[in-house]
Amino acid sequence: MLLTPEQRIAQLEAELAAQRSEMQDFTYTVSHDLRASLRHIISYAHLVQEDAGPQLSAEVQGFLNTITDSAQHMGLLMDGLMELSRLGTVPLNVGPTPLQDAVSQARDALTAHYPQRTLEWRVDSQLPWVLADANLLAVALRQVLDNAIKFSANRPIAVLEVAVQRDESWVHLEIRDNGAGYNPAMQQRLFHPFQRLHTVRQFPGIGMGLALTRKIMQRLGGSVSAQAQVEQGCCVRLSLPAATPRQTCSA
Repeated sequence: MLLTPEQRIAQLEAELAAQRSEMQDFTYTVSHDLRASLRHIISYAHLVQEDAGPQLSAEVQGFLNTITDSAQHMGLLMDGLMELSRLGTVPLNVGPTPLQDAVSQARDALTAHYPQRTLEWRVDSQLPWVLADANLLAVALRQVLDNAIKFSANRPIAVLEVAVQRDESWVHLEIRDNGAGYNPAMQQRLFHPFQRLHTVRQFPGIGMGLALTRKIMQRLGGSVSAQAQVEQGCCVRLSLPAATPRQTCSA
């Protein structure tokens, strides 16, 4: 029996939803089971260090430290994987959201988080309203701005510019920094989980910030892009539907 176009679309949507749910269940299960094993590795490595540490050579103690550090790093990877999975299922509450408030809250939180850094904020004084889930938008802003601060670690002052461009139905929020930038030839790796464009020695992290941001923007019906040059900073653009004046007044 041939399906009508509408029936075929409904069938494909149901198959996609089932595959997405199955992948999220798989991710959660794998992460949970692996975490239990990691706890055992870390705990027993610590026990060996405490009980036999004085009897071990410096080389063997170094091996134990490597085991512990690697297990803890894998725990961070599991956290990132779980967060990426969670963002695919968290209920959405999309409505008119003031960018000015969202950016101000992210700025205040990060300023408090980095008390040892000198941060110069250059934020447009009149940011518009967008259609978004306020909680998810806050996560995306925190990820992008945190990256901007992190990759400006080698600068005496981290300069963070937040500006906006608009067209008829979209708001494009641009976040620029004066940090290390990256090689544009590696652009295709930028938004994939656990992909790093710098070494851990240069900058800490697991390479999840922009992957999480892309996931959020997809769920909000928007998009994210980035441009950079080596040692010339980076510009990340978050594009979201603009809220209409009527929607803003009713919020």
